[in-house]
Order: sequence, then structure tokens, then C-alpha cells
Amino acid sequence: MSTYHKIRWSLFAFSFLTLLATIREWFLSPASGMVVVIECLAGIALIFAPDMIRKVLHLYFPKATIYFYWFFLFMSVFLGSCLHLMDLIPFWDKILHGTSPMLLSMIGYGIITNGLQQVPTKNIPVWVFLLFGFGFAGICGVFWEFWEFTCDTFANLNLQRYQTLAGVPYVGRAALMDTMGDLAVNTIGAILIAIYSYIQAHGSGDYFIIYRIIKSKHGKPENDDYLAL
Repeated sequence: MSTYHKIRWSLFAFSFLTLLATIREWFLSPASGMVVVIECLAGIALIFAPDMIRKVLHLYFPKATIYFYWFFLFMSVFLGSCLHLMDLIPFWDKILHGTSPMLLSMIGYGIITNGLQQVPTKNIPVWVFLLFGFGFAGICGVFWEFWEFTCDTFANLNLQRYQTLAGVPYVGRAALMDTMGDLAVNTIGAILIAIYSYIQAHGSGDYFIIYRIIKSKHGKPENDDYLAL
């Protein structure tokens, strides 16, 4: 069994055990427990998203990107939401907002290297990749805040922490602290992955080929970074 499949099935095994815990919670607290069970089932489905994208859209993501995606899924859905570390550890949400732009930047690098594959990457300045990755992560962070705002508007989920747990709305600057903090941490995460990528690139755009997303209807790409898929 390849490393890819070992990691995938290990995460699936952990998610199944987490699902059993959420089902128990459902029996103890039907109202809130049902939501957690649905989140867990959605997380389990998302484990297989790279495989479904490959089969349906014929898109191949590098193993490194998929592994980081699974790590984020583990941290956010299974630990954060289903096992409630989001509630137990106050800054857990900020950890997620710091790691998500790293994943999104990697995907951004993959998008731009795919779009510019007709151009020799060594002729493309490193800053072009860094700027696109940074911008892609940033705009996704903004749209996520739009999503939280929409959920708060129609379902009063308090995702943007505009009120206390008792339902008392914050006033003035206090109402903005969670959203602005999320955007700030998102930006810091994007900057950190940009710095790391800049150092690893050594001034050559060829480095970003490892993030390339490949579209192929004729089987797996001839590259070790994709063969384990």
C-alpha cells in the first residue's frame, strides 16, 4: 500500500471513530448533536474529494498539497468542530485561519503554474508566483468572512463572534475584533508561506512546478509527485 493510501485510510479510520463519538453526543443532546454528526459526515466525504476531482474533472494535485489538505481537514473538522477543540482552546480558530492560507497559497501556485505551463517557468520571476499565491489566499479569506456573515445574518450562528455566548451584542470596535483578527492571521499565514517559498525557490521559478495542478484524461502524469494518486 502506498503512502498516499496509508494516510488516507488512517484519516478515514480516525474520522470513523470520531463519527461514533458524535453519534453518542447526538443521543445525549439531540439538537446540537445532529449538527456535529452532519459536520463529521461531510468531513468524511471531503477526505475523498481529491479522488473524486481526479475521476470527474481529471485534475491531479501534487501529493504534498493533498497531504496538507488532509492535515487541515483533520485539524478543522475532526478536531476543531467534531471533538470541540474549537470550544476548548480559545485560539484554535486562529490556528486554522493561519494554516488555511498556506494551503490556499499552495493551490494558488498550482493554478498559476498550470495556466503558464506553455511558458518556461525559469523565465518567470519568482514574485509572479508569490503574488498570485498571496492574492489567492487573501481573497479566499475574504470570501470566507462573507460566508460567516451570511450564516450569522440568516441563521444567527455567531460565527463572527459579534455577540457574547449569552446573546448580548458587542458594541463598536469590540464587534469587529474577531473578523479583523481572522483576516490579520490569514494574512500572516500567507506571508509565512510566501517567505518559505521564496527561500526554497532560490530565485528560480522552476521551484513552483512541484505545486502544478495537471489536467490529464490519459492516466496519471509521468511524475513521482503524482504517481501515488
